[in-house]
Amino acid sequence: NFFPPQHLDNDTVSGSNWITEDNVQRSLSQTTKTARKPYCGFKQQTLSKREQVEQELLLAAVQWPKPPEGKIAFVQSTDPVHSDFVIVKPSGFFKVGDQLEVLVRMKDFQGKAKQYGGDYLQARIHSPLLKAGATGRIVDCHNGLYKVFFTLLWPGEVKVSVSLVHPSEAIQVLLRLREERPDRVYFKSLFKSGRYSETTECNVCLPGDSPVCNFTDLYTGEPWFCYKPRKLSCASRISHAKGGYQKGLLTQEESLFFQSDVNIKKPILSSGPDSVIVKPKAFTDLSSMDRAEDPTVSPSGYYYEDQWRSRTHWIHHFNKSDDITKCLEGKLIHLFGDSTIRQWFEYLTAFVPDLVEFNLGSPKNVGPFMAVDLKHNILLKFRCHGPPIRFSTVFSSELRYIANELNGIVGGRNTVIAITIWSHFSTFPVEVYIRRLRNIRRSIIQLLDRSPKTLIIIRTANVQELGPEVSLFNSDWYSYQLDSVMRKMFSGIAVHFVDAWEMSLAHYLPHNLHPKEIIVKNQIDAFLSYVCPLQT
Repeated sequence: NFFPPQHLDNDTVSGSNWITEDNVQRSLSQTTKTARKPYCGFKQQTLSKREQVEQELLLAAVQWPKPPEGKIAFVQSTDPVHSDFVIVKPSGFFKVGDQLEVLVRMKDFQGKAKQYGGDYLQARIHSPLLKAGATGRIVDCHNGLYKVFFTLLWPGEVKVSVSLVHPSEAIQVLLRLREERPDRVYFKSLFKSGRYSETTECNVCLPGDSPVCNFTDLYTGEPWFCYKPRKLSCASRISHAKGGYQKGLLTQEESLFFQSDVNIKKPILSSGPDSVIVKPKAFTDLSSMDRAEDPTVSPSGYYYEDQWRSRTHWIHHFNKSDDITKCLEGKLIHLFGDSTIRQWFEYLTAFVPDLVEFNLGSPKNVGPFMAVDLKHNILLKFRCHGPPIRFSTVFSSELRYIANELNGIVGGRNTVIAITIWSHFSTFPVEVYIRRLRNIRRSIIQLLDRSPKTLIIIRTANVQELGPEVSLFNSDWYSYQLDSVMRKMFSGIAVHFVDAWEMSLAHYLPHNLHPKEIIVKNQIDAFLSYVCPLQT
């Protein structure tokens, strides 16, 4: 184990690989001038001027409007049942390519109009018979009104749906938890020597004055700590696992803002027509496809007949396993991230008969996994990202950071890398996530510098089913914030995006942390269309 230089003060027991809280407290206060919570690695970063400026800009970009000061009673919070929306010019003449504007009016449980913003909404347009759908862009007017803008992308009857994910009053609770309770998901490690073993708690941040093991990564500086076992050395750590979820995080009043049938992901109904008729364009306009890929284009695509059509690149639909084999022939594919990109590994190995999983003896659902097609020279690999990760049991030797893995890849025109990293960071302050992406981005830039033909794809976050419990740990609002940061940090870099966010939100299927197969198939089609672009 290694301590950043500021930790090496005289009180460190020589030759031991752990330190007590006071030393860090003292050395921390020397570097940051204020004594902050010990071991909170994200507060201990030494950032360059440029990194500092970027971090401040990113945090400003995801700042959320606050309700007025003081306690707000539940009856004065946003009620989706009393709230409504209207289509601006519902009987207007619309053709494909036009904008549709919708006005959403928020009211509280007493039916009074809300005077401030900050509610988190999701909106989409859809035509169920055509299996068509697209997301909308929401603008908060900060006065209880919201405008939603949709681009009409197909002809026919198009229906508008708006839902309240969380009232503004709930968002304030989520903000408080993110800043004050990053320990609300906790982790553990098993330490073992011979027949004796001990389990201790681990996290990015450990309070108290018990001795700790410092597992901060040597190369990236990513912080990770475990309480030191009573009898074993820190070097005897053999595995990492999710510990559990803290209970009793909310006051009685706060819990009223998180009720499944009341104010979590509840539809807001229209007070007039909720659909418009869209006429086809007079001629086929292809110019809309000519724009370069931009992770902020809204919407980035839409479903039509259950197939995702991107507005930024041509998507080829890989409906036969032979098409996938032909596309991946001679390729080495690395998938890095969480269980939502493990779904890609599972889809490909299930759908392509020649791609046979090689048994590495890895724990189920954890990995690492590997599949091989010897005949067509295809190697597909999956590896989970480094901690924090809420997987059942990951061997310490397999706990690898994506940035370090990328540094070990030669790259080249036959190397394809896909990355997703978001869900396991939702319980931490955004700085923790920014640091992780900064490390990954640095490694990507270096990799593209030495091997410019390497293909790198980022799978965005996606929406999921939410209840009172899940909302406190994995709310779509947390994911949305992280996803916004990720898109900003990777814009202007030679990486491609699979917009899993819109693909999960625009679809008619219920939201799911692990989207169903039809959505995964569309993600794979988008992914493979970068690997094997159509010659247009």
